[in-house]
Amino acid sequence: MRRPHIRSVAVAVAVTTAATGLAGTAFAGPSTGVERSSASAASTATLVVEAARTAAFAHNTATGVSQGDELHVQDVMIDPEGARHVRFVRNHNGMPVLGGDLIVHLNRQLAYAGVTRAAGAVKPATTKAKLTAGQAAAKAAQVAKGDAGDAELVLDARGGASALAYQVTVTDKGASSTVVIDAVTGKVRSNTPDADQFLSPKLVDTLRKRGETIDPATGIGSDASAGLLGSGASGATSYPSTAHGTGKTLFVGNVGLTTTATSRGHYLLKDPTRYGTETRDAKNKYTESFGAGTKFTSTTNVWGNNKTSSRASAAADAQYGVTKTLDFYKKTFNRKGIANNSKAARAMVHWGNKVANAFWDPTCNCMLYGDGDGTMFKKPLVVLDVTGHELTHGVVEATAKLEPTYVDNDGNQYGEPGSLNESLADIFGSNVEFYANNTKDVPDYLVGEKLGLDQKFLRRLDHPSLDKLEGTIDYWSPDTYYTEVHAGSGVSSHAYYLLAEGSGKKTINGVNYNSPTFNGSTVKGIGRTKATAIFYRALTRYMVSTTDFHQARVATLKAAKDLYGSTSTEYKTVNKAWAAVNVTAANTPSAAH
Repeated sequence: MRRPHIRSVAVAVAVTTAATGLAGTAFAGPSTGVERSSASAASTATLVVEAARTAAFAHNTATGVSQGDELHVQDVMIDPEGARHVRFVRNHNGMPVLGGDLIVHLNRQLAYAGVTRAAGAVKPATTKAKLTAGQAAAKAAQVAKGDAGDAELVLDARGGASALAYQVTVTDKGASSTVVIDAVTGKVRSNTPDADQFLSPKLVDTLRKRGETIDPATGIGSDASAGLLGSGASGATSYPSTAHGTGKTLFVGNVGLTTTATSRGHYLLKDPTRYGTETRDAKNKYTESFGAGTKFTSTTNVWGNNKTSSRASAAADAQYGVTKTLDFYKKTFNRKGIANNSKAARAMVHWGNKVANAFWDPTCNCMLYGDGDGTMFKKPLVVLDVTGHELTHGVVEATAKLEPTYVDNDGNQYGEPGSLNESLADIFGSNVEFYANNTKDVPDYLVGEKLGLDQKFLRRLDHPSLDKLEGTIDYWSPDTYYTEVHAGSGVSSHAYYLLAEGSGKKTINGVNYNSPTFNGSTVKGIGRTKATAIFYRALTRYMVSTTDFHQARVATLKAAKDLYGSTSTEYKTVNKAWAAVNVTAANTPSAAH
């Protein structure tokens, strides 16, 4: 999952449309022809940030901000109806606070309107370490079985009470983990993989025990809806210039790809119309450096041959999936890039030696796709909803930074915030399919349906427990805290489906659904567009790193109130959808884990 340390992030000011609350405009860096000048946006952002910072200290009982805290802005969002939201991370006496993130909410007059926070006041029992940085690094290397970087003193407030700790990045075979060691006791507080794996260690073990393989069917032919653009000379008089080529993919037929003509008759698999988004070949190396990847070039502007015999086939799938995901976020929410900073999304295919997985890697800030191991996993996991799922982890990384609560010795992750992260990735990954509307990959509420599994899908949103591989759950219970994150994701995924499509039987694009409810209630959906708007606004404005399912319920209710009003059908249906998965105000746990 995401690395929990604090990084510097460019501030983006998101201005959403009054009509739906979906589209937004980012004001960060150079002017890009947005509604207002970057200077005007920066001035507005400065005023909002200072008002939010002042309010955080003035309302310290609610915000948990205390003397010695420094608030560093991560994001600024300005809504047309008047609300302003400022996302902060926290330092305390110069040390980063893990779990110290908060969002300060202001009204149109910049007066304090509330807070969404992870930890409360940071009051460590001691600020004097008993372990040296060298001892902490050595222990981290031993625990994570790799090479340790420098140990940094932090305050770990993720479990409620704050403790002095060291944070260490450990790398092995191009992958990294973040290890947090208690600076007083030497106890390992967490050991978390930095990359988001699509297939969990638990699932891989289950497949192996069953003798089941993942061998996705591939096919050729064009998809009329995919925007096939052709290939050949760009007609440019100067270079580099925009060109239009053909991707001969493994999974979605022949599709149009926007590429770069570097000179007459020479092309690069890089899209200049989407911030320079590019796919490269890792050449089966374990690297988290995109610059170490080999560029895909062509003299025909045709990429791949619909078979694995061409290394460019997987690259065409990846580039198509990444650009469709970017387009979904741009057209639906006006989100400009994964981090909403108008920067390229990147991918590397053929990563590592017989790696049977796909990852969002925050160190690389890119997608990494292995080729499969050749036995149980026959092909690269470059299918469309896998890419949409994994890139959504990048969106979560840039917003709420939802973290697993704990990780076992095999690398399986647990806890409701991590489950919510996986759920959001499934929700928006499915929406990428609906946006792409590719006849070779019919849009549905199934995840991994192209992987060739015996149960015909990996997970599904309408009735999650039909997944017998991961044991995904339909409803919340107190035991959900102890559920592996992919299995636990069913709670909020089910709530989303009920909100969008309702309970009971339904057929969409030839796929049959039958969504049950915990309480036997009937839920009438409000439609996918509105449900998606609510969940996106909840993620970006009302979720933090420790948000659990009951807090997600509150977040989506606040989002529905913002968009449609507290007396609206949409607001009431949000409440019904969560109740239908057994998440209610009445059964909210009295204390967080």
